[in-house]
Amino acid sequence: MKIYSADTWSIEELQEMVADAGRRSLVVPPADHKKAVLEVFGEVLDFPEHYGVDLDALNDSLHDFADSITENGHPAVTVLWQVAAPFRGDRSFGIICEILQDAESYAGDQLAVTAVLL
Repeated sequence: MKIYSADTWSIEELQEMVADAGRRSLVVPPADHKKAVLEVFGEVLDFPEHYGVDLDALNDSLHDFADSITENGHPAVTVLWQVAAPFRGDRSFGIICEILQDAESYAGDQLAVTAVLL
């Protein structure tokens, strides 16, 4: 997982770099607390209706998402997660980062995550 400051690269610049690499980008908008972060991941990555909006469900759904990329022949995906400043102080920020890193490892080169610190 890569981590950038929004002062270094804008979302638009990162999307261009992702497209230039032949990948599809999905932008996860910022949220201020854990439940909202989990909800926006579910919306952007189109998790199923039964998505539990908790850390375990995020982990499971990310693995399913990674499987869907490779099984359906979709182009590799880079998730651009915009991290709101208030959320970085939440202890679940580190846990979500670990879950995202695990999903990257699971998916190989089919899934990459970049956190953009706002």
